Amino acid sequence: MSHESTDTWGGDRQGSVRQGSDGQSGDTLVTLEGITKSFGAVQSLRGVDLRLGPGEVLGLVGDNGAGKSTLMKVLSGAIRHDAGSITVGGKQVRFHSPADARAEHIGIVYQDLALCDTLDVASNLFLGREPRTGPFVDRAEMHRRAAEMLSTLHVRVRSTYQEIGELSGGQRQAVAIARAVSFQPKVLILDEPTAALAVAEVRQVLRMIREVAEQGVGVILITHRLQDLFEVCDRITVMYEGRSVDDAAIADLDIETLVAMITRSNTTTEEAA
Repeated sequence: MSHESTDTWGGDRQGSVRQGSDGQSGDTLVTLEGITKSFGAVQSLRGVDLRLGPGEVLGLVGDNGAGKSTLMKVLSGAIRHDAGSITVGGKQVRFHSPADARAEHIGIVYQDLALCDTLDVASNLFLGREPRTGPFVDRAEMHRRAAEMLSTLHVRVRSTYQEIGELSGGQRQAVAIARAVSFQPKVLILDEPTAALAVAEVRQVLRMIREVAEQGVGVILITHRLQDLFEVCDRITVMYEGRSVDDAAIADLDIETLVAMITRSNTTTEEAA
């Protein structure tokens, strides 16, 4: 007997309006101010500022080495920052481990997904927190909950008994996001979720990001696919050489302007003049 998730992905939601913490509506979920981090003589973060509101999708962009991943590791508790402040829900915090960040309802999906290919979908979703009846794992209940979870997020897989290694790249990404969402985060960080996916699967993952944001979760999206930003983001923060250098509503940008912000070509031109 198998349990299947039969719902298809939600319809295209381009043009839907979500109001996050842009200074106009909603409360701020997370504020980072003056965050610094050095590894020996190398200063990776140099006074970074960032803010995120509920239901807001924030694109965090910058060239390789700009400090994006380091900043998100600070926010998710993977590394400790040297100076600056992190405020979550109006309370200043300092994370010493990922468990500290999870306690503040901050979740992250890394690019490598951290899924176990030889386990089935349900086992990956509930790894380490399997429902039990006495000392035994209640597999029927686990698969029932897994199917319900995937249905809620409009994720389609053939069966929750299917091994992760049999899934497509987009399905694997969707399962990883679903697992993170199951912890009921207020903030969800996604590191390059559409890298190496086919076009159709990219659209599926972007739709899922919309679904999550519409539940009131603040989403931080790290991506080099600039077109994805215009599909799902409300606002972008640009990092350059360890600093946050620009912040703008995506509605005020076009792709040429965004590229110039990332490469600082406009700044270089102005300085040369």
